[in-house]
Amino acid sequence: MSISIRPFTAADTDAVLALWLDAFPEYGDASRPQRDPRLSIANKLGTQPELFFVAVRDEDDEGSAVVGTVMTGYDGHRGWLYSLAVARDARRLGIGTRLVRHAEHALTARGCPKLNLQVLSSKPDVLAFYDALGYRADAVVSLGKRLTQQEFEPGA
Repeated sequence: MSISIRPFTAADTDAVLALWLDAFPEYGDASRPQRDPRLSIANKLGTQPELFFVAVRDEDDEGSAVVGTVMTGYDGHRGWLYSLAVARDARRLGIGTRLVRHAEHALTARGCPKLNLQVLSSKPDVLAFYDALGYRADAVVSLGKRLTQQEFEPGA
């Protein structure tokens, strides 16, 4: 199987959506609009789209198929890794590792000194994957706040 990694293009959208809906079941939860995969793609295309990568399996007679994704970002201080996903039938073939290494290389080329990521605590297999790649828990607490449009309206 021949795998190449390249930047995402608009033509990849349907394949990426299908992959993400399988890999991240929470993306199908309409009660969590912050998990809308179409919005995630649109937002990434508006900010550092060159740091959105897909792994593509070249299939001799059938063209190619997206089998993995990773999004990265760099704010000048820290890099972030998001939405690493590999198709079920392509897992345990080193594609996830290649995507992470590709993202690390892209961020290192920009001068990024440290890469952060977040993993749901309910996913020990994902934590083990990152541990095998040298990622360790930092002695920090991750905080978050959902921002709503109402907070930014005049008089709010």
